[in-house]
Amino acid sequence: MSVASISSLLRAKFPQTLFSLRRFVVLAGSRYHKDSANAGKRQHQLQKNVSRPRDTIRKQLSSLAPVLSTGEKLSLLENQAVGMVAASQANFMRVIVNSVSEKEDSSISGVELLCVVKAVLKKIRRRVVVGDQVLVGSIDWVDRRGMIENVFERKTEILDPPIANVDSLLVLFSFEQPKLEPFALTRFLVEAESSGIEFSLALNKAELTDKSTLNDWKARLRSWGYEPIICSIATNQGLDTLQFRLRDRTSVIVGPSGVGKSSLINALRSNKGTPGTTGDDNWFELVLGSKWYEEQLVGEVSKRSGKGKHTTRNVSLLPLSGGGYLADTPGFNQPSLLKVTKHSLAKYFPEIQKTLEAQQPLKCAFKGCLHLGEPGCLIKGDWERYPYYFQFLDEIKIREEFQLRTVGTKRESDVRIKVGELGVQHAEPRLEPKKHRRQSRKTVNQSLLDELYELDDDDDEDDNDEPLDGRTPNQ
Repeated sequence: MSVASISSLLRAKFPQTLFSLRRFVVLAGSRYHKDSANAGKRQHQLQKNVSRPRDTIRKQLSSLAPVLSTGEKLSLLENQAVGMVAASQANFMRVIVNSVSEKEDSSISGVELLCVVKAVLKKIRRRVVVGDQVLVGSIDWVDRRGMIENVFERKTEILDPPIANVDSLLVLFSFEQPKLEPFALTRFLVEAESSGIEFSLALNKAELTDKSTLNDWKARLRSWGYEPIICSIATNQGLDTLQFRLRDRTSVIVGPSGVGKSSLINALRSNKGTPGTTGDDNWFELVLGSKWYEEQLVGEVSKRSGKGKHTTRNVSLLPLSGGGYLADTPGFNQPSLLKVTKHSLAKYFPEIQKTLEAQQPLKCAFKGCLHLGEPGCLIKGDWERYPYYFQFLDEIKIREEFQLRTVGTKRESDVRIKVGELGVQHAEPRLEPKKHRRQSRKTVNQSLLDELYELDDDDDEDDNDEPLDGRTPNQ
């Protein structure tokens, strides 16, 4: 029987079935094309989302411990207080009490408490950092111990080092010991620009260089778009200017090891020459039993490498006599630049922005121009820091491509909902797989036995390969 006769027979006996089959094939084809278009959109959205900086990832707010708003007034219990995290070391936080319950004595305000973080905050991955305003509970006022139960919403946050609610940054470098390097300085300046926080640039150890070098660096930095503060702890040069700028603010000093961050903090805290400050303004004497009276440890520069040693090993907020706080941070030579993307990098170079503003209303020919010599680009490579810009751009491209391949954008919530008896729902923290579990003894013992068996098999193979009489296999 031919194919034509078979098809006509089927069409005569099963007309509705063939119509449904034909309709299914048409719908499947249209669905395939639709899914292909959606897959392209999803891939485009993936590439768009991965390139976003780390701080723009949507915050995971948990129903277990809702974030407290900054202006929220809490009705505190007798064993509760609100304070600021002044230092963090290992699993302990030093919290300075700001407000207490109405039933407690107001003189308690200013007491330092040694606190741990509540386990539920760790499980839902809500990090507590220096500078956070926190709610402390289960307080033992005699031993000055407590537990951090929740965290207030942050105004600002920086990643390197991790500090919250920062008002200003002070980028500190030295002319000598260690020697001032333009590339390292540029990296710190880009990191400071990307934070969105007001910052100042200070150059320390001016006594170790001559006036011509000072003038050359001043002119060089002005061409970059910065006005540096020249300071010296040995001669007290520029200390009054720095203390006036840092007054009544929470500031962070960042820079490589050995540039004199801790020495500068000790000098600013003991400096009495700031206008408008007197001995009565030394308000942090109210902090009872605090380690803030002690000076910061100071180390020497390595004679072999010419670089600083890691003397400061944890972040701590220290009060200034004129008001405000100053954070001493560990030195590091490579800021991460995690907030910088390949499209935003040009915003953090004042030379590029100045050139673009001078040529308005003209713009680069291509939208999203990376200023790498594209046709119609307004930025030429005739400025000093262009090689640094090119190197940072390559580094950021490699990082974003790696994130695109490995990380992705999907992120599970920190809380899962479980349904109990009678359909009652309750929230509990979602634990990371295998992180809070340990292997059973049976699994551990079995793995050890497997390794022993493998060793025995290897020994047997070696014995079989060697002849008993010592002759070679050919003999």
